[in-house]
Parts: sequence; C-alpha cells; structure tokens
Amino acid sequence: MVCVGIDVAKDKHDCVIINSEGEILADVFTISNNMAGFKQLHQAIQRCTCKTDKIKVGLEATGHYSYNILGFLLDNGLATYVLNPLHTNLYRKSLSLRKTKTDRVDARTIAAMLLSDVSLKPYTDTAYHNEDLKSLTRYRFDKVQERAKLKQSVSRLVCILFPELEKLVPTLHMASVYALLDEFPGAKQVADANLTHLKSVLYDASRGRFGRDKAIEIREAARSSIGSVMPAKSLELRHTIRLIRELDAEITEIESEIDKIMEELHSPITTIPGIGARMGAMILAEIGDFSRFDSADKILAYAGLSPSTYQSGKLTNCYSHMEKRGSRYLRFAIFNATKYVCLWDSSFSIYLAKKRAEGKHYNVAISHAAKKLVRLIYALEKSGRPYKAVA
Repeated sequence: MVCVGIDVAKDKHDCVIINSEGEILADVFTISNNMAGFKQLHQAIQRCTCKTDKIKVGLEATGHYSYNILGFLLDNGLATYVLNPLHTNLYRKSLSLRKTKTDRVDARTIAAMLLSDVSLKPYTDTAYHNEDLKSLTRYRFDKVQERAKLKQSVSRLVCILFPELEKLVPTLHMASVYALLDEFPGAKQVADANLTHLKSVLYDASRGRFGRDKAIEIREAARSSIGSVMPAKSLELRHTIRLIRELDAEITEIESEIDKIMEELHSPITTIPGIGARMGAMILAEIGDFSRFDSADKILAYAGLSPSTYQSGKLTNCYSHMEKRGSRYLRFAIFNATKYVCLWDSSFSIYLAKKRAEGKHYNVAISHAAKKLVRLIYALEKSGRPYKAVA
C-alpha cells in the first residue's frame, strides 16, 4: 500500500509519498495549484507505485482550496480521503510533544494517518457531485439570513417613520406594505398622498385584498402619526425594500435549482411529514454520501449532536452537553426539520410530549426528537423505502 499526504493551500500544495512500512518514497515536494502541478503529482505517484499497489491519497477539508485538486484525483481514479482538520490536528499532537506545525509536517501527518487509521473511508464520486447541492443550500441559507437582517431594518425604520402602521396590517413584511412604503416612505408622505393613488397602490399590490377602506384608515393614522420626518431614513427604507425584493428573486431562482436536483435524487427523506424539498435538500447536502457512515450515531457526531462526556477517576460530568463541533448547517437543518416533523407526524408528537412530561426543557426534548429523526432518515436512505407513518 502507498499513502500520499497532501497539505492544501491557496497557491501551492505540499505532498509526501510513503509505503506501508512507513518508508518515504518521495519526500515532501511542492506543486503549484494548477493543471501542471496536478500532473506533476500524478506522475510522482506513478513513479513510486506499480499496478498492484493500493494507493490512498489524503488531504484536509479546507473549503474551496481543496475542491479542484479533489476533482482531479477522483477523475484519475485515485482513492481519496478527505480528513477533518480537527482530527489531523489531534493526531499530529499525539505524535510529538513539540509545538511544531508546518506545511511539510502536515503533509507527513496526513500520510501517517492514512497508514494507521483503517476506519477512514474514501471520498466518493457521489459525495463530490453532491457539492452542487451543498453549494446551493448554503448559498440559500446565507441569502435568507441576509434577507432576515434587512427585514429587521425595515421594522426599525417603520418604527421611526410611521410607527402606527404596524397595528393596521397583519405584518409589515408583505408585498402590499412594501409597495406602500416604497411609494410613500413615511407618515408625512402617506398623509399627503392622493386617496385614489394610495388606494390603487394597496389594491394592486394586495391583489384586491386591501381597498378604499384600508387606504382611508392608513391615511387617517398617518395624519395623526408621531412618526419623524427624516428624508435620510425614508431613502434608507426605500433602498432596503428594493434589496429585499432582489433577494426574494435570487432565493426563488436558487430554490428552483434545488428542486431540480431533488427531483433527480428521488430521496425518501421528503416522504417524512414536515420535511419539504428545501429542508430535505439541506440535510442531504450536508450529510453527503450515507455510505461514509456506519451508523446513525456517526451522523449525529458529524452534526455535533452527540453528547460530550468527561470522566476521570471519581469525577463524572453530571450534565452532558452537545458537542456542537460538527456542521452548523446540518445542525440547523435537523433542528428545524424536527420541529416541523413533531407538528405533522403523530409518532414524533407523542415522543416529544413524553420527553416534555419527563420534565425536560423544550430544546432538550427537541434534541432527543432530532436524534430519533436522524436515525429514521439514515434507515430510509439506506433502504431507499418511503416513510410509512405508524397508525
């Protein structure tokens, strides 16, 4: 067996090649992060191996820096292992008491890990192509977070410019209210507005829900409003609403692409009541290839949902907490999905009620239900069968 350790960086990669005896076949050499460098690495591997050798190539998960070289290695049929940087860091510290960390040392550490840890599983082509779905779901997550912050800004600005408006509508964050505020960004502008024009804006944006009566009610409230007249804040409000509309369009486009991939996957995860295409896509994207995990408990650990344990001599931690070391995106998706599943599926509703009856806090009870959900998802994905609710 031949092991290749690669320490990935932005402009170059440090590589080392060792055999199953730990002997160095090619001491640390540096390749450029381009096609010429990739070919140089491939040629070095070919020089150090024969056709019967089992080759294992390892590198750390370093975000977008490792993506291109990972694709090259998979395309050339090399068994590639993507290692958790935390794992390699702990392994490096176990080898020496000296605080030595360099790119050359890291490359050797990765190669040594491949040699010693037989439980490591190779990164599959399925997992690599799953990156498209992961990119889309994370991109959508960030866009939704950005939109949420802008909505908070709208609430803040309305509180300054026209505080009475919030009590006159179901929510500030609806198309008709945004249309109103884009046209009349403040109580003074609404108070001075022509009633016919005001009614037309509301009627068109609400698709007939709001008419003349609502227009009169809003204008009367504006005329007695305590809202400040601040042109700068009115301009900020208009711009914020336009940014939200742009984000709405972008999120819709992203969701359309996610839906296309989910249709191709035919995953049973969406047969679970409460899990739609978007949340299901995020869970699938973050987990990746289920064959990498021997059990559902491994997925829980990957998500940072497994409890931390500390025991030494007579000392044992009484209250274990979740590690929260895994993917925050996966943890977010599982927790939110669990809340909806507990609402829509009777077996999960009963389980949550049972945990609450035991005196557990709501969030603790949800974490127990989340573990149950992960085990269910794992079983469905491994079997490929749709979910059947217990009668």
